[in-house]
Amino acid sequence: MTIKERRRTAESRVRAAEDVVARLKDGFSGVGITLPSLRIDPVSCAGSDPMSPLVDLGRCNLDTALRLSVVLEKQGQAGHDG
Repeated sequence: MTIKERRRTAESRVRAAEDVVARLKDGFSGVGITLPSLRIDPVSCAGSDPMSPLVDLGRCNLDTALRLSVVLEKQGQAGHDG
């Protein structure tokens, strides 16, 4: 793979990570959950070859973690029911 192709691939992966962060924020917001630190991890995008950007779900307080666990449990139960 040429340098130009690798750069294009890296840019595409960073854009995909940005998109998924936006989708996660919208989805969490739709169920009343805010993760204030939700973002792309800047360290994983540093350097000349950011081929594997990481999504940092961040930190949250106990109440938010409990709400998130309830939402996930409901999703899991819905998936098992049909």
